[in-house]
Amino acid sequence: MRIGVIGAGYVGTITGACLADHGHNIICIDIDQQKVDAINKQKSPFYEKGLSVLLKRNEIKATTEYTQAIPNAEIIFICVGTPTKKDNTQDLTHIKNACEQIGKNLQKNQTIVVKSSVVPGTTEDVILPLLEKYSEMREGNDFHIAVNPEFLQEGTAIENFLHPDRIIIGCKNKKSKKTLETLYKDFTCPKLFTSLTAAEMIKYASNAFLSTKISFINEIGNICKKLNIDTYEVAEGMGYDQRIGRAFLNAGIGWGGSCFPKDVKALITKAKELGETPRILESVLQVNQEQPQKPLDLLKKHIDIVKGKEIGILGASFKPETDDIRESRSIPIIKELLKEQVTVKIYDPKAMDNLKKIFPTISYCSPEEVLDSDAVLILTDWEEFEHLNYKDKVVIDGRKIEKARKESKIYEGVCW
Repeated sequence: MRIGVIGAGYVGTITGACLADHGHNIICIDIDQQKVDAINKQKSPFYEKGLSVLLKRNEIKATTEYTQAIPNAEIIFICVGTPTKKDNTQDLTHIKNACEQIGKNLQKNQTIVVKSSVVPGTTEDVILPLLEKYSEMREGNDFHIAVNPEFLQEGTAIENFLHPDRIIIGCKNKKSKKTLETLYKDFTCPKLFTSLTAAEMIKYASNAFLSTKISFINEIGNICKKLNIDTYEVAEGMGYDQRIGRAFLNAGIGWGGSCFPKDVKALITKAKELGETPRILESVLQVNQEQPQKPLDLLKKHIDIVKGKEIGILGASFKPETDDIRESRSIPIIKELLKEQVTVKIYDPKAMDNLKKIFPTISYCSPEEVLDSDAVLILTDWEEFEHLNYKDKVVIDGRKIEKARKESKIYEGVCW
């Protein structure tokens, strides 16, 4: 099928590359010329495990011009960003701009698919009216719309897309349902067809629940730390219960990334607009905001005066196998250390270039240089950190690196 993908960011590029691998003809549209140039050279515009292989294997076109992508497409995916504004509502600027350009270039019988994460009701109340306004056509008669949320985890996104747990499709009519059934016919996972708004809510409810699991185990972990209990043993015991499951029960310094923080905040704001009080979600957010203080407290337990000391940090990305530092728990920790007039030395396999945009003056080092510090904080569980030499080191571990626990002169786990 001929597919246009609006937005060559994380979701758009992954979607385009994976659908191209299934034999579809893909063209991406983005306002960022650097991303467009990278894709046209079959290079990844960001780091994601396995993405470069797909881009080299499948020739995907990219452009900044909607006129080159929209008119000939059978399906148009909207994959633009939906960042959070200061009042925790969604910034729909990119969505609205995409709708205008799609509408002005729309042809009859095309299907527009919303893959961007939008608060429940957005497709029906904002996107659809804008498409009808700018195209001067009617949904159902002249074009068709669907919501197909993404469930990609950074670091394993290719696997998540090609072998999903489920595919959720919200649609308004039989035409859009049939089109997406055809698109995903080779995928053997369960496919659930819902209303537009239910599909949007499934995405938000899923991310809110996973965030809740992490904040829950972190709160349990804080209790376990006081009782000298290894929270990971507790999580393992809990995980054998099929009603609970082991996934997302790794205690530590909290969750970050491009999805969980903004989705939880947006859902809280939406709930309040509807007159509901989202007590659980507010607590989930509060626990996560407070958790980065734990390793700092433990650091001061072993170093009375941190001012003037060299503190090494292993890991900047919010999780391993990505260069993404958005809402990474390393950021508030580094900010607090700098307030204490600490010399910060940091290493991350992929994320240092991104971190330099926020902290240009801290020292970016090799792992060995980071370990040559007064104390070391482990903030991301990169696999390579299991192979470093921690002998005679003071280590505050936020991610349960077993070799550090066994070798360090002084070792403190955040929740164990």
